[in-house]
Amino acid sequence: MNCRFCNTELHHVFIDLFNSPASNSFLKAGELNEPETFFPLKVYTCHRCFLVQLDEYKKSDAIFNSDYVYFSSYSSSWLQHAKAYTDLMLRRFGYNSQSLVVELASNDGYLLQYFKEMGVPVLGVEPTANTAAVAETKGIASVVDFFGVRLAKQLAAEGKQADLLLGNNVLAHVPDILDFVGGMKILLKPKGVVTMEFPHLMQLVDNNQFDTIYHEHFSYLSFTTVRAIFSSLGLELFDVEELPTHGGSLRIYAKHREDNSKAIESTVDALLNKEAAKGMGDLAYYNNFQQKALAIKLDVLQFLLTQKKARKKVVAYGAAAKGNTLLNYCGVKSDLIDFVVDANPHKQNKFLPASHIPVFNEAFLKSERPDFVFILPWNLKNEITAQLHYIREWDGQFVVPIPTLQII
Repeated sequence: MNCRFCNTELHHVFIDLFNSPASNSFLKAGELNEPETFFPLKVYTCHRCFLVQLDEYKKSDAIFNSDYVYFSSYSSSWLQHAKAYTDLMLRRFGYNSQSLVVELASNDGYLLQYFKEMGVPVLGVEPTANTAAVAETKGIASVVDFFGVRLAKQLAAEGKQADLLLGNNVLAHVPDILDFVGGMKILLKPKGVVTMEFPHLMQLVDNNQFDTIYHEHFSYLSFTTVRAIFSSLGLELFDVEELPTHGGSLRIYAKHREDNSKAIESTVDALLNKEAAKGMGDLAYYNNFQQKALAIKLDVLQFLLTQKKARKKVVAYGAAAKGNTLLNYCGVKSDLIDFVVDANPHKQNKFLPASHIPVFNEAFLKSERPDFVFILPWNLKNEITAQLHYIREWDGQFVVPIPTLQII
């Protein structure tokens, strides 16, 4: 395998989470006795450019298909984040009825709806037809396709270049990151702005977030490496924000290199220096991550076995992709976690891949009154603990596995 950015042959294993099915390949009851397809979940670090990456074992067009079950609008905190982003962009850059905002991986219109409400024209690009169809019901025009140079040329030829080109949690999802960024260069107007949000590799390493590794994520990104990728294709990063979302993310701002209308903010050098001080330009920084993951695995299994012996009932909340990585790496099945609750009806009455843990709605949790609720999307723990506060009425407790297992 060669690095998807600098083409260097890869030898350094960042972590091996062994074979696993695609994290969002939920099963119906009639499929439980059928064979499941497992793919290697081995991640490498490039010793030259330090892009941390997973090989494309499962093709992206097989992952993002018409049965895709992730809908962004089912998280209230994520909707709040999207609204706050919209307000910020309107204040900072003054977009109006003459502008065009294009979102890559626009999902169900969770974000573009807020620009539309403010009278700003929008266009979504979304490869999953079922989520794009929901966006269309909100009046958000959507192109159902994978983004890259080919589509960018097509849209630009149709006069659909972007004043603001954004993507939240998509940059890490693309197998050909150079084609994706190259497409942004084509689609962006001469004075346009790109913003991308993605989980920060520094937070993943420092906070043991190994469960954010799954087959939809092809790249795990530092600011330093992303800056080099964008620069290689004629885009310059002029600002960056560190965000609390998804356990610690970055929001980068990019422009055409030849666009002199935007100053390079001090935040750029500050974060480059911060990553350098952490040692992210040295392979030693990426060592021992396997052992950190193993320590969490042992703690999770010890907790679940202890509760099972004590005849306590443990359920989970949030049928998230990261949860499936955690459960499958730990080897947890439905004999240790009775069921998982999720607000997304597209996941309910199905079963998690590999573990075969059933997914129910919140009413079922209330009727079962479990002793422990294991929060799988730990990045939403504040939202979830507030939503499920009533489990305290029967002395229920919450469990959070990352960065260390905690009972709260």
